[in-house]
Amino acid sequence: MSATTNSKAVGVEAIGMTMRFGAFTALDDVSVKVPAGSFHALLGENGAGKSTLVKCMMGFYHPTSGDMLVDGREVTIASPKDASALGLGMVYQHFTLVPSLTGAENLVISREKVPGVIDWRKERSGLAQFMERMPFKLPLDVKVAELAAGEKQKLEIVKQLYLGRSFLVLDEPTSVLTPGEAQEVLGLVRAMTRAGDLTVLMISHKFHEVTAFADDVSVLRKGKLTGTGRVTDLDHKAMAAMMIGDQPIAALDSRAEPKLDAEIVLKVKALKAPDRTGLKSIRIEDLGVRSGEIVGIAGISGNGQKEFLEVLAGQRPRDAGEVMVRGTTYAATRAEARALNVRLIPEEPLKNACAPKMTVAENISFRTFDIDGNGKPVNWISAGAIRAFSARLVEQFKVKTASLSSPIASLSGGNVQRAVLARELTGEVDLLIVSNPCFGLDFSAVAEIRARIMKARNAGAAVLLMSEDLDELLELSDRIFVMSDGALVYETPIALASVQTIGEHMAGHH
Repeated sequence: MSATTNSKAVGVEAIGMTMRFGAFTALDDVSVKVPAGSFHALLGENGAGKSTLVKCMMGFYHPTSGDMLVDGREVTIASPKDASALGLGMVYQHFTLVPSLTGAENLVISREKVPGVIDWRKERSGLAQFMERMPFKLPLDVKVAELAAGEKQKLEIVKQLYLGRSFLVLDEPTSVLTPGEAQEVLGLVRAMTRAGDLTVLMISHKFHEVTAFADDVSVLRKGKLTGTGRVTDLDHKAMAAMMIGDQPIAALDSRAEPKLDAEIVLKVKALKAPDRTGLKSIRIEDLGVRSGEIVGIAGISGNGQKEFLEVLAGQRPRDAGEVMVRGTTYAATRAEARALNVRLIPEEPLKNACAPKMTVAENISFRTFDIDGNGKPVNWISAGAIRAFSARLVEQFKVKTASLSSPIASLSGGNVQRAVLARELTGEVDLLIVSNPCFGLDFSAVAEIRARIMKARNAGAAVLLMSEDLDELLELSDRIFVMSDGALVYETPIALASVQTIGEHMAGHH
């Protein structure tokens, strides 16, 4: 077997890494030292330069300037192949395994030299010996497509170890895992660093993971290193300050007491609709959301949340069942949404809630451009009214844009989301349907958006919040449902919510 598995951890150091793309400096003189056998976290917001740094270290990019040391020796890493030869490997955010092959097949074909005819008896016994030395227990004879997300993530890590890597970059390794899976995977990796078999650099934006697993942390902001230190010496507040500087963070309104007899605004009964594959269907037996409460729907991506949202948004036909808003049948036409004050904030707003080439002003005015102040239809559309209306909202919701007539696609992710929020949360809102509202946004935008959702709830809106971020649901919801395999399988009031139990239902163990 050509895979080396008895490798010892190596220390890696990046010195003075600078990376320019044209006039834009993505990395500005960043140095990070990861001693052999340590677990080092790289923290920073989206766009802070974390991925750029790692790609420079691993030979995907050629840095404008900077040096790499491996075990104290200066090395040239001109390509990922050079990185592999030095024992440096990377596990990506999204899986790279071949779904139709088994774990064993994936491992064997990943080697640099694969024999033309594979002697499976020899390979299997080699793999069995290798797996005995691994802290991970994995079924290698099952097709990857049938593995749970946590098992796929473990297999990605095992693949790197099988290839003899002794330094691993983990890129947001838990973004697709349940809390239980995340604990287990990071715990096993940490044990390997403790034993001196592995050195780890983990890209993350979750403080609790950094605190629980890392020895040291380096923080990037806007391409510069803003802090580094032992995790034991830093609390979340100190890390947050390094990550975002001293910009103010919006505080959540305190939660107004929900009225138990409040009107049920959204009622879904016996709903059946086809899923994306057309092979299965989603089934929502009974869901009610009352005025003045946030009902959260937790679940791992791909369990039918997207399809459910599309049914509520009128973008997916349903086979059976009914959706009622304030006692009337609701099919999500523009007229119904307007009459019943239903607002929608879908995920990836630029793709799903905007006309990208139209201007900021036009996008913000989609709900109101053809009515007057009293909600009556107008005979002609006034460009001046659109500008005045959108200018007011841009200011109120702090949307940063070069001008009102810039195409909305030219805005950053956080500002597109602010523009959509401005449109959807202005005026009377009786029902707000939201999906992954903070995905990929920076710290201050996230706090602000969550504060806006809580304000809508406190003002009496019924809010249905679908999110893959369990921390977000725990922070905002009054009740949480778990969606698994197309159905709502568990419900808990927030006061009794347990991360462990929710995680087990998300993973389908109950």
